[in-house]
Amino acid sequence: MAEPETSIPKGSLVLVTGATGSLATHVIKAFLERGYKVRGTVRDLARASWLVEDLFKTYADRGDFELVVVRTLADEHAFDEAVKRVSAIAHVASIVTFDSDPNKVIPQTILGATSILGAALKEPSVREFVYTSSIAAAAMPMLGNSVHVTKDTFNDTAVQLAWAGPTSGGVVYMASKAEAERAVWRFVEEKKPHFTVNAVGPSSIIGQPLHKSHVDSAGAWLKQLYDGDLAALTTTPAMYTIDVKDAAQLHVAAVIDPEVKHERLQAWADTTNWNELLAIMRRQYPDKKFIDDLPGLGKLSLTTDFAQPLGLLRKWAGQDGWRKLEETVADNMEGIVAFSP
Repeated sequence: MAEPETSIPKGSLVLVTGATGSLATHVIKAFLERGYKVRGTVRDLARASWLVEDLFKTYADRGDFELVVVRTLADEHAFDEAVKRVSAIAHVASIVTFDSDPNKVIPQTILGATSILGAALKEPSVREFVYTSSIAAAAMPMLGNSVHVTKDTFNDTAVQLAWAGPTSGGVVYMASKAEAERAVWRFVEEKKPHFTVNAVGPSSIIGQPLHKSHVDSAGAWLKQLYDGDLAALTTTPAMYTIDVKDAAQLHVAAVIDPEVKHERLQAWADTTNWNELLAIMRRQYPDKKFIDDLPGLGKLSLTTDFAQPLGLLRKWAGQDGWRKLEETVADNMEGIVAFSP
């Protein structure tokens, strides 16, 4: 069966920002495996050397994968050179300092999104652009919030809380994602770029880590469960999760599917909590002593229409539905044991 028509031909160069991150490495992997060339942005070539010397060495050796330095997102001209000759951009990088001062996060995150769009606007080769947003950009992921997310739904609650302060770094991060995605759509409306813009909004990303740094990061939720790090867990009584592979495939589909134009693709697979995840981990590792169940947990009740993202996974990844949570946890745990025995 012939593969569907794509918006950019195989062999085209795709820019992926924040190349050392967990999601970004899976996005890079998915593009390379489909026959595309990838340029990844990193802040430090030496610290990112594992990408070209190990993980994607085969592709780097034959000239299909390369790195370029972009030291900061918050610079109007940060991406001017990085976008040269690329056909598509996956802007995965974001500011994840979790600083509680909105002045140090929100304007910089907005600039990180608009500066790369501005650079793309000056580069005639760019045909597709996908922005990594978040469930938190659309709505407050908290117990009791039953908002139905549409294309026009944004997390104004987080924005108000962030600027009213003082508040947590997590709330400021949510506000930054909401304001940055809103700035992306404002850019599209005002500038009418020559390229298509889409956004993917993942929930909490778990699944296969491709490098040790991915199990040591602030977002390594299952590693924190594995370690019994209660300080990191008690502020999040419930969540939606998404397999990193599904999130990556949606980024690829948002770029290569010619029918996806200026869409918001929400990517939330399972509404769950720490106790459900612990139960899966105990089944998979019966000899490991995990922490006891946590009190006061629940389930999120946000809703949205998943027809388009699930249709794209079926079309481009050949799968029906999201990857199963048990499988995602197994992938994640295998990496934790391998990288942090």
